[in-house]
Amino acid sequence: MKETAPSAPITTVPQNILSIQSWVSYGHVGNAAAVFPLQRLGFEVWAIQTVQFSNHTGYGAWTGAVFPPELVAELIDGIEARGVLPDCDAVLSGYMGSEGTVGAVVGAVRRVRAANPAALYCCDPVMGDVGRGVFVRPELPELIGAQAIPEADIVTPNQFELELLTGQTVDTLEHALDAARALRERLRPGGPRIVLVTSLVRSGAPEQSIETLVVTDDGAWQCRTPLLPLDPPRNGTGDAIAALFFGHYLKAGQAAQALSLAMSALYALLQRTHLTGTREIQLVAAQDELVKPARLFEAQQVG
Repeated sequence: MKETAPSAPITTVPQNILSIQSWVSYGHVGNAAAVFPLQRLGFEVWAIQTVQFSNHTGYGAWTGAVFPPELVAELIDGIEARGVLPDCDAVLSGYMGSEGTVGAVVGAVRRVRAANPAALYCCDPVMGDVGRGVFVRPELPELIGAQAIPEADIVTPNQFELELLTGQTVDTLEHALDAARALRERLRPGGPRIVLVTSLVRSGAPEQSIETLVVTDDGAWQCRTPLLPLDPPRNGTGDAIAALFFGHYLKAGQAAQALSLAMSALYALLQRTHLTGTREIQLVAAQDELVKPARLFEAQQVG
């Protein structure tokens, strides 16, 4: 019998991301929109759920429960007891439903950084949207701005949230750049200080298009994709783009490249969702394009 040489040992160890967000059993929002794309990109994701609902609240009715903020700290205790907190490379947060949850997320970020000072924190400041206004508790925008933003290395507001966080009107590219740069100044000193502005609709842009803007210390880039006729807009797209951008940035360390790959993947996902006519974003059906989009939208430098 012919012997075969043993295969070479696997030396690549996946990066670990702690993701603290909501969860739905049916559909894809919060961690249910962020965990799978990150896993397809090759990350290990340690998910902590802040709520467990049957479906997203856009349906108007749901079942489930909001978990107490103390649960976040308790789960971090359990992870720390395994001795793996120094192996946590990054933290991602999304919807924070209460004042206590904001504090719990910030506490988790600080505990991760105490174990691994190189860990990055990406905050998706979920607060509202154009047309819907603020859809979280009225005290949360101020709390997120005061507590979570100063701890963040990357923030991913949509256009409405950027205006809310900065108090500036964003209706042109110049205004968007000014507001994003102002928000950058409030991020954690010593980090990359990246602001990703999603769902940007502005004067001067081509009709039937939508843009995403990233502003860093090295410059600013925008990525433009066709505007798909999704009516109503699909819940979970903001959660997905935050995860896709953060994942690609962690892999390559290049904000412009991460923007291009993330927006190309998101467009493929939304196009698949539009063609199927479903209300839920088609993460599983579009999973191959999350990793390698068939159509690549380049990021263009604008500052």
